[in-house]
Amino acid sequence: MTAASDTSTTSPASRRAEVRIIDLRGRELSPADMLAAVPRATQARAEALDTAARLVDDVRTQGESALRDQAERFDRVTEHAIRVPAEHISEALDALAPEVRAALEEAIRRVRLASAAQVPADQTTLLGPGARIVQRWQPVGRVGVYIPGGKAVYPSSVIMNVVPAQVAGVTQIALASPPQADQGGRIHPTILGAAALLGISEVYAMGGAGAIGAFAWGVPGVGLDPVDVVSGPGNNYVASAKRAVAGVVGTDAEAGATEILVVADASADARLVAADLVSQAEHDEQASAVLVTDSEDLAARVAHDVAAQGAATRHSDRVSAALDGPQSAIVLVDDRAMAAAFSNAYAPEHLELHLADAEAAASAFTSAGAVFVGDQTPVSLGDYMAGSNHVLPTGGQARYAPGLGAYTFLRPQQVISYDRTALAEVRDGVVALANSEILPAHGEAIEARFTE
Repeated sequence: MTAASDTSTTSPASRRAEVRIIDLRGRELSPADMLAAVPRATQARAEALDTAARLVDDVRTQGESALRDQAERFDRVTEHAIRVPAEHISEALDALAPEVRAALEEAIRRVRLASAAQVPADQTTLLGPGARIVQRWQPVGRVGVYIPGGKAVYPSSVIMNVVPAQVAGVTQIALASPPQADQGGRIHPTILGAAALLGISEVYAMGGAGAIGAFAWGVPGVGLDPVDVVSGPGNNYVASAKRAVAGVVGTDAEAGATEILVVADASADARLVAADLVSQAEHDEQASAVLVTDSEDLAARVAHDVAAQGAATRHSDRVSAALDGPQSAIVLVDDRAMAAAFSNAYAPEHLELHLADAEAAASAFTSAGAVFVGDQTPVSLGDYMAGSNHVLPTGGQARYAPGLGAYTFLRPQQVISYDRTALAEVRDGVVALANSEILPAHGEAIEARFTE
């Protein structure tokens, strides 16, 4: 669930993170053992699922009144405009700082180019004369995009969600983000400005699990129609809300609290590894930051640097809470093979390879939302300007689910076309199989085409 924006600062000496050590060296681990060794905040996820389901159901049954109640409870906002007026959007566009607008426009360009590669061309398969199947990909009609707005501001997530949907050909895109107490109940203006750059005019000030429920069920009181697909990152409550509406609407992967796993060898720069771990811990107290290495010396240096850098950064308390949590760790392994096995079991949202031969080694790391190769390719680059998408699966879902892309908003569809001659070629086979399944009317539908 989403709280109002956190703009406070903390003393550089307020807290120092102490990341726990998991030593797997000298052990023969089965795949099940490896999964059991993965650090996860499972209790937090279980609690989030139960709470999110209740919030979603409240919106389904109570509509606008539930949204307003949740805004007051979680965002400290009352009597705000849930449907954002057009003038608020245009004002936000005009107020964008020139350097921020330029960066957003460049990010849009890069993400649009990379997303275009994700739209397959139609494919035609000829099975014989007069027998044809066309494989085509149809965009969904309507999408609901969720942009978090609790502890940080995410105009970059507007780009990551809206651009792939537009590239896929979606014609209706609605956007939601939490109302902000320090903005008089409006959505943060930078988020609105990014939406305006992309031509999004249907915007709602609503946050957390309730916003996901609103997209799924619709809220007639504010003019919100149900969508076909919900996408967007968020915390564990937002991710759990997607699970609660699965089957009502399509969803992208459950992009919950952020994760980074760094695999590093003795050649790695401990300062850079620590900087990247801290950068993701900055998101949320539930963020996961994990280092896997076969170098005990590097592990010690990273632990030292993480504590120092974490204490010196603006959100030091948040960073320390994330790094101290059960979801974060430094994992010691015997060798590269064990590191790859652990990484693939973990299936992190973000995987960084700080290895002497990172390019050559990358093929062994198969399960990750996105792979960042080499010490000059930090996750922060992917968050903003790499051109890749930063809405990625968390909680181990990268073993079977992709990150957000144009394909999220496309439905593969087969179009079958047979003429009489082509049907005659398979007539006997269809009838034989229909009879074997004791479904004779199936065969009779074929025979009807060959009898007067």
